[in-house]
Amino acid sequence: MKVSIDERFGVSAGGAQLDRAAEALRANGYTVHVMDSAAEARKLVAALVPRDQSVFTASSETLRLSGIAADLDESGDFQSVRAKAGDLSGDVYDQIRLGALPDIVVGSVHAVTEEGHLVVGSATGSQFAPYASGARKAVWVVGAQKVVPDLETALSRIRSYSLPKEHQRIHDLSGQSSFLGRILILEREAFPDRGTVVLVRETIGF
Repeated sequence: MKVSIDERFGVSAGGAQLDRAAEALRANGYTVHVMDSAAEARKLVAALVPRDQSVFTASSETLRLSGIAADLDESGDFQSVRAKAGDLSGDVYDQIRLGALPDIVVGSVHAVTEEGHLVVGSATGSQFAPYASGARKAVWVVGAQKVVPDLETALSRIRSYSLPKEHQRIHDLSGQSSFLGRILILEREAFPDRGTVVLVRETIGF
């Protein structure tokens, strides 16, 4: 199955654009780390997540491809909500409730603007509760190709790049389709030290 994908949104942002996004994120209350590679981001996340608190990994190609999801859910070194819950593939509402109130949520977003906004698209919105306020701390790992100038471009990226990519992935795995049901925009963090954004200078994820 072929879908139309705007490949312009798969190109990594340059250093100046990343710097502007990082500065704006900090001004909006986020802690920001800029890493050269996904491997470095993986080591950082392992150091940031406490071993004695519950951690929920939001479904994310960035986490899967970087190895972060496996580190947190499969190594046995962390208090993984997914590992403790086992297989909940049969009930989507159980999955949503499962990740609503962890101590730590680790995931990604579909766009970061140079104005310091985080933008996420989802079919069900299952990751929105811990992202917005349910988790005490949130860590988002974001590839450089997701940095865009503004909210309008961020929404365009979700519809013309991230959604088609996810649709293709789901179809290849199961023959099913995906859709955009909800969009979350995080403009500013209200609580000191709650939100951490790990910007990666290379391309990873959708």
